Amino acid sequence: MILLKKEIVSLIECREYDYELVKNAVVNSFENLGGISKFINKGDKILLKLNLLMKKKPEDATTTHPIFAKALAEVLVKYGAEVIIADSPGGPFNTSILKGVYKACGIEEIANEVGAKLNYNTNIVSIKNEDGLILKKITAIEVIKEVDKVISVSKLKTHGMMMFTGAVKNMFGVVAGLEKAEYHVRMPNNVDFSNALVDICIASKPILSFMDGIVGMEGAGPSAGDPRNVGVVIASTSPYHLDVVATTIIGLEPTKVPTVQRCVERGLCRGNFEDIELKGYNIENFILNDFVVPEIRSLDLLEGKLPKFLRDIINGLLQPKPVFIHDKCVGCSDCAKNCPPHVIEMVNNKPIVNLDGCIRCFCCQELCPVQAVDIHRPLLMKLLAKL
Repeated sequence: MILLKKEIVSLIECREYDYELVKNAVVNSFENLGGISKFINKGDKILLKLNLLMKKKPEDATTTHPIFAKALAEVLVKYGAEVIIADSPGGPFNTSILKGVYKACGIEEIANEVGAKLNYNTNIVSIKNEDGLILKKITAIEVIKEVDKVISVSKLKTHGMMMFTGAVKNMFGVVAGLEKAEYHVRMPNNVDFSNALVDICIASKPILSFMDGIVGMEGAGPSAGDPRNVGVVIASTSPYHLDVVATTIIGLEPTKVPTVQRCVERGLCRGNFEDIELKGYNIENFILNDFVVPEIRSLDLLEGKLPKFLRDIINGLLQPKPVFIHDKCVGCSDCAKNCPPHVIEMVNNKPIVNLDGCIRCFCCQELCPVQAVDIHRPLLMKLLAKL
C-alpha cells in the first residue's frame, strides 16, 4: 500500500489585529509546520512577498495588514534572518509608486520598527521556468534573485476575474510592473491566465506561504469589496494546498476556482483534503457559507457543444463587463493608463470603454482608487453559474 504524501496546512485562530495575538499566531504557525529552523537558516536573506496591490488603508482589507507583516518580519529578524519586503503593485514599477504604496499601506512604518528593509530596486530580470506550462520564462522584479528564500504573504480575498486570490495568485506580484498587463493581453481567458499564474508561482518557488485571513475581503474583490472578519491565519509549505483550505473556508468548492482547477490538472494538489494534513484549530471554526463571492464562468464554457457562430453569440451574452460610475469617478485616468488592451478612453475627464476590445481582466476595477468601476454580470451568466 502506497501512502499518499500529505502537505501540512496550519490553521490558527486570530480574530483581531492585536500585535501580540498576531505574533503568537505566526509563532504557532511555524511550530505547526515543523519549526522555523526547518526552513530558515540564520543569516538567510528572506523576501516577504506581500500583497500590496495599490495605495489602500489597512482597514480596507485590500492589502496584507501591516500588523501581520510586522509580526512575521519580527519573528524572522529575531531568529537571525535578513528580511526584505517587496511587491510590484498594479501600474508602473518605479520608486515613487513604491514609496507611496509602502506609506499608504502602513508598511513603511512597521519595516522601520522591526528592522526589515523595503525593496526599492526597480530593475527586472528574466527567470527561466522549465516546469512552466505556458510561461517558460517570466520577467520578474530583480529582488527575487537577490534573496535566498521567498515567503508568500497573501490576503484572503475574492477576485473579479479569478473568483479568489490567494497564495498562488499572490506571486503574480513578482512580475514587474506593466509586464503584468502584457500577460493579460496574451492570455485573456481564465484557463490560460490561471495556468500562467500557476507557472509564475512555480518559478517564484516560495518555501512557505502565509495568508492573512484575520479580516478578508468579500464581494467585488480584490480592491472594491467589503471587509469580512474570518479570524484565521493560514500557513503551509504548499501554496496550492493552502488555497484549497482557504477556498473551503469561504464556502467555495475548491475545484471551481480557476487556479485550483489548474493545480489539480497539473498534479500539484488533489483539490480536496485527501493530500492535506490540517494542524492547529478545527476548520469548522472558520467556515463561512455566506461569504459573498463573484460568479465566474470560463469563456470557453460552450466549446465543443455548439457551432462556433452560436458560441460567439451566446458567450457575448454571458460575458461580464466593466461599468464606470461617472458620478464617483475623480478623473484620475488610472483605469485608462493601466488597461492592458488600451480600450479605455478619457472623454471629458471620464472613462469610456470599447467593449469589443475588452478582455475582461478587470484591471480597471482592481486599480480604481475610489471604487468607481462595477462589474456587471448578466442574469443568464448568474443562472448558469449556479448549475
